[in-house]
Amino acid sequence: MRSSSLMILGLAMPLCACMQDAGPKEGLGTIVGAVVGGITGAQVGDGTGQLIAVGAGVLLGALVGSEIGQSLDKADQLYAAQAYNESIDTSATGDTTSWANPDSGNSGTYTPVQTYQTETGQYCREFQQTITVGGKTQEAYGTACRQPDGTWEIVSN
Repeated sequence: MRSSSLMILGLAMPLCACMQDAGPKEGLGTIVGAVVGGITGAQVGDGTGQLIAVGAGVLLGALVGSEIGQSLDKADQLYAAQAYNESIDTSATGDTTSWANPDSGNSGTYTPVQTYQTETGQYCREFQQTITVGGKTQEAYGTACRQPDGTWEIVSN
């Protein structure tokens, strides 16, 4: 996993330099997408196959993140954050929480798909997320765990 983390950083960092002329949402979306894609790729196989999957995940994640970052404004992000918090904190497993920004037309959903308790007693929820921007829908999966202060932290995407 250490070599995968180094590869994710090695591929994501040059993207920072390439994004100098991009807007802040596009740049942030690219970097976040690259990291999420790299983490997802690291879950595939091992050895050389895993490193190839990490590289592909970083590049694909950067592309998807850039597209989403270009289009999501602060209102979209607020709607999405409210839906995420409601879904992770109070929704039953399998119940979908939706959000939509009537001004931009962008929308999305969060659905907790599994709730469990770790060996250390920490509660975690796996969730599925969709986001529709400009008529194009993307899906993502992640895990969030409740922190000692009661907040939920995404621990994997």
